[in-house]
Amino acid sequence: MSAETEDSLVAVPGGNIFVRRWISGSTDLEPIILLHDSLGSVEMWHDFPAALAKTTTRSVIAYDRLGFGKSSPRTTLPSTQFILEEAQVYFPAIVQALGVKNYILFGHSVGGSMALSIAALHPSQCKAVISESAQAFVEPRTLAGIESAQESFSAPDRFSKLKKWHGDKSRWVLDAWTQVWLSPQFRSWSLVPYLKDICCPVLAIHGSNDQYGSEEFPRTIVKHVQGSAGIEILEDCGHVPHRERKDLVLSLASAFIHKNVGS
Repeated sequence: MSAETEDSLVAVPGGNIFVRRWISGSTDLEPIILLHDSLGSVEMWHDFPAALAKTTTRSVIAYDRLGFGKSSPRTTLPSTQFILEEAQVYFPAIVQALGVKNYILFGHSVGGSMALSIAALHPSQCKAVISESAQAFVEPRTLAGIESAQESFSAPDRFSKLKKWHGDKSRWVLDAWTQVWLSPQFRSWSLVPYLKDICCPVLAIHGSNDQYGSEEFPRTIVKHVQGSAGIEILEDCGHVPHRERKDLVLSLASAFIHKNVGS
Protein backbone atom coordinates (compact mmCIF):
# COMPACT_ATOMS: atom_id res chain seq x y z
CA MET A 1 0.00 0.00 0.00
CA SER A 2 1.42 3.40 -1.00
CA ALA A 3 1.77 6.17 1.54
CA GLU A 4 -0.89 8.87 1.61
CA THR A 5 0.33 12.40 0.99
CA GLU A 6 -0.65 15.74 2.46
CA ASP A 7 0.48 19.11 1.09
CA SER A 8 0.54 22.35 3.05
CA LEU A 9 2.07 25.82 3.18
CA VAL A 10 3.93 27.07 6.25
CA ALA A 11 4.58 30.74 6.92
CA VAL A 12 8.22 31.61 7.67
CA PRO A 13 10.14 34.90 7.69
CA GLY A 14 10.09 36.05 4.06
CA GLY A 15 7.22 33.99 2.69
CA ASN A 16 5.62 30.56 2.60
CA ILE A 17 7.25 27.13 2.54
CA PHE A 18 5.72 24.26 0.58
CA VAL A 19 5.60 21.02 2.60
CA ARG A 20 4.61 17.48 1.64
CA ARG A 21 4.07 14.67 4.13
CA TRP A 22 3.96 10.96 3.26
CA ILE A 23 1.98 9.18 5.96
CA SER A 24 2.91 5.58 6.74
CA GLY A 25 2.75 3.47 9.88
CA SER A 26 2.28 5.02 13.29
CA THR A 27 2.09 8.80 13.44
CA ASP A 28 3.38 8.51 17.02
CA LEU A 29 6.85 7.72 15.73
CA GLU A 30 9.33 10.49 14.94
CA PRO A 31 8.99 11.45 11.26
CA ILE A 32 11.92 11.51 8.86
CA ILE A 33 12.47 15.01 7.48
CA LEU A 34 14.24 15.36 4.12
CA LEU A 35 16.44 18.34 3.28
CA HIS A 36 17.17 18.82 -0.43
CA ASP A 37 20.34 19.77 -2.29
CA SER A 38 21.32 23.09 -3.90
CA LEU A 39 19.10 22.65 -6.97
CA GLY A 40 16.51 20.42 -5.33
CA SER A 41 12.86 20.51 -4.38
CA VAL A 42 10.15 18.26 -2.99
CA GLU A 43 9.28 16.99 -6.47
CA MET A 44 12.90 16.21 -7.29
CA TRP A 45 13.00 13.53 -4.58
CA HIS A 46 10.72 11.61 -7.03
CA ASP A 47 9.53 8.32 -5.48
CA PHE A 48 12.21 8.11 -2.79
CA PRO A 49 10.13 9.64 0.06
CA ALA A 50 7.25 7.22 -0.52
CA ALA A 51 9.66 4.29 -0.62
CA LEU A 52 11.40 5.51 2.53
CA ALA A 53 8.06 5.83 4.33
CA LYS A 54 7.09 2.31 3.31
CA THR A 55 10.48 0.81 4.23
CA THR A 56 10.71 2.46 7.65
CA THR A 57 6.95 2.55 8.42
CA ARG A 58 7.39 6.18 9.45
CA SER A 59 5.97 9.38 8.06
CA VAL A 60 8.33 11.30 5.81
CA ILE A 61 8.28 15.08 5.41
CA ALA A 62 9.98 17.12 2.69
CA TYR A 63 9.89 20.84 2.03
CA ASP A 64 11.03 23.33 -0.60
CA ARG A 65 13.42 25.84 0.92
CA LEU A 66 12.43 29.48 0.51
CA GLY A 67 13.10 30.43 -3.12
CA PHE A 68 12.83 26.84 -4.40
CA GLY A 69 10.11 24.73 -6.00
CA LYS A 70 6.63 25.72 -4.86
CA SER A 71 7.78 27.94 -1.98
CA SER A 72 7.76 31.74 -2.16
CA PRO A 73 10.41 33.36 -4.35
CA ARG A 74 13.37 35.31 -3.00
CA THR A 75 14.80 38.43 -4.59
CA THR A 76 18.26 38.49 -3.02
CA LEU A 77 20.82 35.70 -2.94
CA PRO A 78 21.39 33.81 0.32
CA SER A 79 24.17 35.02 2.56
CA THR A 80 27.33 32.99 3.07
CA GLN A 81 25.75 31.90 6.37
CA PHE A 82 22.75 30.31 4.64
CA ILE A 83 23.43 26.81 5.97
CA LEU A 84 23.43 27.99 9.57
CA GLU A 85 20.45 30.27 8.90
CA GLU A 86 18.38 27.29 7.73
CA ALA A 87 19.03 25.64 11.09
CA GLN A 88 18.45 28.80 13.09
CA VAL A 89 15.49 30.45 11.35
CA TYR A 90 13.54 28.42 8.80
CA PHE A 91 13.65 24.82 10.01
CA PRO A 92 12.49 25.63 13.58
CA ALA A 93 9.55 27.62 12.18
CA ILE A 94 8.55 24.72 9.93
CA VAL A 95 8.57 21.99 12.58
CA GLN A 96 6.75 24.24 15.05
CA ALA A 97 4.01 24.95 12.51
CA LEU A 98 3.70 21.24 11.72
CA GLY A 99 3.53 20.30 15.38
CA VAL A 100 6.62 18.10 15.12
CA LYS A 101 8.57 17.90 18.36
CA ASN A 102 11.18 15.21 17.64
CA TYR A 103 12.48 14.02 14.28
CA ILE A 104 15.04 12.09 12.25
CA LEU A 105 16.88 13.99 9.50
CA PHE A 106 17.93 12.81 6.04
CA GLY A 107 19.82 15.46 4.09
CA HIS A 108 21.30 15.28 0.60
CA SER A 109 24.37 17.35 -0.37
CA VAL A 110 24.06 20.81 1.21
CA GLY A 111 20.84 19.48 2.74
CA GLY A 112 23.07 17.02 4.59
CA SER A 113 25.20 19.90 5.86
CA MET A 114 22.00 21.62 6.99
CA ALA A 115 20.77 18.44 8.70
CA LEU A 116 24.00 18.21 10.69
CA SER A 117 23.75 21.90 11.60
CA ILE A 118 20.19 21.38 12.81
CA ALA A 119 21.30 18.39 14.91
CA ALA A 120 24.00 20.55 16.49
CA LEU A 121 21.66 23.43 17.31
CA HIS A 122 18.65 21.35 18.39
CA PRO A 123 20.11 18.27 20.12
CA SER A 124 17.07 17.49 22.25
CA GLN A 125 14.78 17.22 19.20
CA CYS A 126 16.97 15.51 16.61
CA LYS A 127 17.15 11.77 17.29
CA ALA A 128 19.37 10.72 14.35
CA VAL A 129 20.92 12.07 11.14
CA ILE A 130 21.58 10.43 7.79
CA SER A 131 23.82 12.68 5.73
CA GLU A 132 24.15 11.79 2.06
CA SER A 133 26.93 13.39 -0.01
CA ALA A 134 27.16 16.16 2.59
CA GLN A 135 29.91 18.77 2.35
CA ALA A 136 31.95 19.38 5.51
CA PHE A 137 34.09 22.18 4.09
CA VAL A 138 35.02 23.57 0.66
CA GLU A 139 37.34 21.36 -1.39
CA PRO A 140 38.96 22.15 -4.74
CA ARG A 141 36.87 19.25 -6.12
CA THR A 142 33.73 20.97 -4.85
CA LEU A 143 34.56 24.19 -6.66
CA ALA A 144 35.58 22.40 -9.86
CA GLY A 145 32.33 20.45 -9.87
CA ILE A 146 30.25 23.59 -9.40
CA GLU A 147 32.17 25.47 -12.10
CA SER A 148 31.57 22.59 -14.51
CA ALA A 149 27.86 22.50 -13.66
CA GLN A 150 27.59 26.28 -14.05
CA GLU A 151 29.02 26.03 -17.55
CA SER A 152 26.68 23.17 -18.48
CA PHE A 153 23.61 25.20 -17.46
CA SER A 154 24.48 27.80 -20.11
CA ALA A 155 22.95 25.33 -22.57
CA PRO A 156 19.25 26.20 -23.03
CA ASP A 157 18.07 22.59 -22.92
CA ARG A 158 19.86 21.96 -19.61
CA PHE A 159 18.46 25.13 -18.06
CA SER A 160 14.95 24.29 -19.28
CA LYS A 161 15.08 21.09 -17.21
CA LEU A 162 15.68 23.22 -14.12
CA LYS A 163 12.62 25.31 -15.01
CA LYS A 164 10.49 22.16 -14.85
CA TRP A 165 11.03 22.12 -11.08
CA HIS A 166 11.47 25.79 -10.18
CA GLY A 167 9.67 27.74 -12.91
CA ASP A 168 10.44 31.45 -12.90
CA LYS A 169 12.67 30.97 -9.84
CA SER A 170 15.17 28.86 -11.79
CA ARG A 171 17.74 31.59 -12.43
CA TRP A 172 17.71 32.55 -8.76
CA VAL A 173 18.09 28.88 -7.75
CA LEU A 174 21.12 28.42 -10.01
CA ASP A 175 22.74 31.69 -8.89
CA ALA A 176 22.03 30.90 -5.23
CA TRP A 177 24.14 27.79 -5.64
CA THR A 178 26.94 28.84 -7.94
CA GLN A 179 27.51 32.46 -6.90
CA VAL A 180 27.48 31.79 -3.17
CA TRP A 181 29.63 28.63 -3.24
CA LEU A 182 32.13 30.12 -5.71
CA SER A 183 32.45 33.43 -3.85
CA PRO A 184 35.80 34.08 -2.10
CA GLN A 185 33.90 34.80 1.12
CA PHE A 186 32.60 31.23 1.24
CA ARG A 187 35.97 29.48 0.87
CA SER A 188 36.53 29.41 4.64
CA TRP A 189 33.15 27.81 5.43
CA SER A 190 33.38 24.66 7.53
CA LEU A 191 30.94 22.42 9.36
CA VAL A 192 33.62 21.28 11.81
CA PRO A 193 32.92 23.83 14.59
CA TYR A 194 29.34 22.54 14.86
CA LEU A 195 29.98 18.80 14.61
CA LYS A 196 31.21 18.55 18.21
CA ASP A 197 27.72 19.54 19.40
CA ILE A 198 26.03 16.60 17.67
CA CYS A 199 25.21 13.91 20.22
CA CYS A 200 22.71 11.79 18.25
CA PRO A 201 23.66 8.82 16.01
CA VAL A 202 24.94 9.79 12.54
CA LEU A 203 25.26 7.78 9.33
CA ALA A 204 27.35 9.43 6.60
CA ILE A 205 26.69 8.01 3.12
CA HIS A 206 29.00 9.00 0.27
CA GLY A 207 29.52 7.87 -3.31
CA SER A 208 33.08 6.91 -4.29
CA ASN A 209 32.70 8.90 -7.53
CA ASP A 210 31.08 12.02 -6.03
CA GLN A 211 32.15 14.90 -8.29
CA TYR A 212 31.48 17.50 -5.57
CA GLY A 213 33.58 16.10 -2.73
CA SER A 214 36.00 13.41 -1.64
CA GLU A 215 35.65 10.79 1.09
CA GLU A 216 37.28 13.30 3.43
CA PHE A 217 33.82 14.78 3.90
CA PRO A 218 32.21 11.75 5.60
CA ARG A 219 35.46 10.98 7.44
CA THR A 220 35.49 14.49 8.87
CA ILE A 221 31.86 14.23 9.90
CA VAL A 222 32.19 10.96 11.82
CA LYS A 223 35.51 11.99 13.35
CA HIS A 224 34.10 15.08 15.05
CA VAL A 225 30.55 14.21 16.10
CA GLN A 226 30.03 13.16 19.71
CA GLY A 227 27.36 10.52 19.12
CA SER A 228 27.85 7.10 17.54
CA ALA A 229 28.74 7.49 13.87
CA GLY A 230 29.30 5.30 10.84
CA ILE A 231 30.36 5.68 7.21
CA GLU A 232 29.04 3.92 4.13
CA ILE A 233 31.09 4.51 0.98
CA LEU A 234 29.12 3.32 -2.04
CA GLU A 235 31.38 2.09 -4.83
CA ASP A 236 30.75 3.24 -8.41
CA CYS A 237 28.27 5.83 -7.16
CA GLY A 238 28.16 9.57 -7.76
CA HIS A 239 26.59 12.50 -5.94
CA VAL A 240 23.00 11.19 -5.72
CA PRO A 241 23.06 7.78 -4.00
CA HIS A 242 19.32 7.79 -3.25
CA ARG A 243 18.72 7.78 -7.01
CA GLU A 244 21.76 5.84 -8.24
CA ARG A 245 21.65 3.15 -5.54
CA LYS A 246 18.12 3.61 -4.26
CA ASP A 247 17.48 0.13 -2.84
CA LEU A 248 20.79 0.08 -1.00
CA VAL A 249 20.22 3.54 0.50
CA LEU A 250 16.73 2.51 1.62
CA SER A 251 18.15 -0.61 3.26
CA LEU A 252 20.95 1.31 4.99
CA ALA A 253 18.59 4.02 6.20
CA SER A 254 16.02 1.55 7.51
CA ALA A 255 18.61 -0.55 9.37
CA PHE A 256 20.25 2.54 10.87
CA ILE A 257 16.97 3.99 12.09
CA HIS A 258 15.73 0.67 13.46
CA LYS A 259 18.99 0.13 15.37
CA ASN A 260 19.35 3.64 16.76
CA VAL A 261 15.83 5.01 17.12
CA GLY A 262 13.58 1.96 17.11
CA SER A 263 10.52 0.99 15.12
